[in-house]
Amino acid sequence: MTTPFTTLLAQLADQPDGSTLTVTPDWGQGRTLFGGISAALCVASAERVIGQDAPPLRSGQFAFIGPASGPLKLSTEILRRGKSTIFVQADLHGEAGLATRAILTFGAGRNSAIDDEDLKAPEGVLDPETCPPLHPEGKGPGFVANFQIRPANGKTIFSAEARTTKNRPDLLLWCRHRDPDAGMGAAALIALADTPPPAAVRLMPVSAPISTMTWMVDILQPPPLENDRGWRLLQSTAQVTRAGYSSQSMTLWDEAGRPLVVGRQNIAVFA
Repeated sequence: MTTPFTTLLAQLADQPDGSTLTVTPDWGQGRTLFGGISAALCVASAERVIGQDAPPLRSGQFAFIGPASGPLKLSTEILRRGKSTIFVQADLHGEAGLATRAILTFGAGRNSAIDDEDLKAPEGVLDPETCPPLHPEGKGPGFVANFQIRPANGKTIFSAEARTTKNRPDLLLWCRHRDPDAGMGAAALIALADTPPPAAVRLMPVSAPISTMTWMVDILQPPPLENDRGWRLLQSTAQVTRAGYSSQSMTLWDEAGRPLVVGRQNIAVFA
């Protein structure tokens, strides 16, 4: 039994600043929370502190400092409120202390003479409804039960053939929330964007622990799609992996191929 994404966020409704949280084990990843839900909770807390007039989230920087386990608490502070932008710090604390720190930038849109985009989605991907799940039933980290994650080429990434340095460390996956009410607000997008394993798993001869250290994202804010099925295409590429760390780029598109999120992650690799 899983706890819906919207149920987790509903805990912030009455006490957004200094909120105490109960997060069930199905959102876990090893000895801590899934990083995407830690980041999403920080975003949702910041939005509630700013209030109903909050402009859209434009960028976020997340540091996963320690394990988010045991009793959890969120503290949120507006660092600066300008005419069009608001900077917010949101901290998630666990029983061992500070777990996640987020610096978030919200910004209102403005008229501009420039409207340019050069971030095309990969071609030749399969319809997500025809692709098998990335993880077999009951396998993978606990949090994956809250999402549908499928290889966009219909092939597993965990086979012996896939785990070879002859393949470039690149992942291309379809993903969406299982919670039909999750929506596509900033918090839901942030949670979704962190669902895949790091692309560096393509380089590992055998399974080994991995842990995200920092994550930087930009939210690109296209208008919503009509008849949206909720599927998002996510590509991550491990560009440099050495000395126990991997630096990867990430991009998330909607089904129409419009970019939604771009980001970078630094990951500790224990292999």
